[in-house]
Amino acid sequence: EQTVEEVINSGVTLRKHINTLLGENLVKTVSDALEARELIKLSVLENSEYTPKETADTLAEAVGADVVGVIGRKVILYRESVKHKKIEL
Repeated sequence: EQTVEEVINSGVTLRKHINTLLGENLVKTVSDALEARELIKLSVLENSEYTPKETADTLAEAVGADVVGVIGRKVILYRESVKHKKIEL
């Protein structure tokens, strides 16, 4: 299987690869949670093959969010909601 860097270099759509890598259900669930709440905190399992930073960056790219922070195994993502705006910046 290709690494993310190889996929980017080969011109394959990153979003399609991310959905395959993370699973479409996970991407949809995170996207729905961001739409409802705008700011979410996730935990990366210790047995994950990816570091929390890699997971945060990949997931943020997949759902169009910003990585607010990575602390230990916790990931915080933000994306402005279209229908349920709660946070004023």
